[in-house]
This record gives sequence, C-alpha cells and structure tokens, in this order.
Amino acid sequence: MLETLITSKTRLRILVKFFINVANNGYLRGLAEELNESTNSIRKELNNLEEAGYLEKQAIQNKVIYKANTKHPLFSILQKIVRQHIGLDAMVEIILQRMGTVEKVVIIGDYADGKDSGTIEVILVGDALDIDYIDQLGSKIEKEIKRKVRFFVRAAHDGEGLLIYEAS
Repeated sequence: MLETLITSKTRLRILVKFFINVANNGYLRGLAEELNESTNSIRKELNNLEEAGYLEKQAIQNKVIYKANTKHPLFSILQKIVRQHIGLDAMVEIILQRMGTVEKVVIIGDYADGKDSGTIEVILVGDALDIDYIDQLGSKIEKEIKRKVRFFVRAAHDGEGLLIYEAS
C-alpha cells in the first residue's frame, strides 16, 4: 500500500527505521550497511527527509546522527502510517479482539530496531493466555499483515522492546 505512495524503497525503509520506534537513530554509514544500500542513496534520502523537517540531525564527535523529529506536526500521523504499513495496528486489533486479558503487547527484535526483516517478534503479557489459540491466531495475523509473526507469552515483561499496547 505505502509502496505506491512512496516509490523510493530506500526512503520507505528509512521512514520505517525512524518512525516505527522514536528511540531509533542512525548515521550515514551505519544505515548504508544496515539497509544494504549505497551511502549516496542513503545520503540523498536523509537530506530530503531532513530538509522536509521529518528528521533531525545532530553532530556527535565525528558522526552526524539522524532521528525522527517528534516535534514535526505530521510526526504522529507518519508514525501511525508506518505502523499500519508494517501491520502492527491490525495485529494488535486482532489480538485484543480475540484474546481477552492481554496486559501488554511488546515488539522485540528487528522491528523494534526499525528493520523490516519480515518476521515480527511479539511478547504477549497476561495471565492464563491460551498458547494453542495464540498459535492459530499467528497464522491468521500472518495472512492479514503479510509478515511472519512469532509470539512469546510471558506473565510479566519489563525488559526492552517497543511497547505498542498496554491495558489501562
């Protein structure tokens, strides 16, 4: 869906990197290696996104570090679009509709780091979650969002990751 609007695959991958998790940042060479792209194509997209105000840059020692500009008026909209593109919103909706007492949904692994690797690792936190049903739900979610999903069930989780749902 988003590929038809943003035709540059490099730009799309950079947007996923920075807007899926506000804690993500990167520098030119690191992003080039991570995304397996040339430094020139990464530089061009970083400059375009920074000029548009979507990214902030900061010089630290001899590196220029880029991160999402959370003060940009479209930040929350872009973040929502990126999360919908990955399928996180649809996944959470399906989990909550069919699981009941889920306390937290946390993304770990590549997607928490902003890497669109194709496999989303999800920690579901809650008491007495039905593991067999979660396995069935996984295949339904995979068909819906067109990405592999691996679930891990925990009674509690206070570790690292991208918190995408927490019961109030």
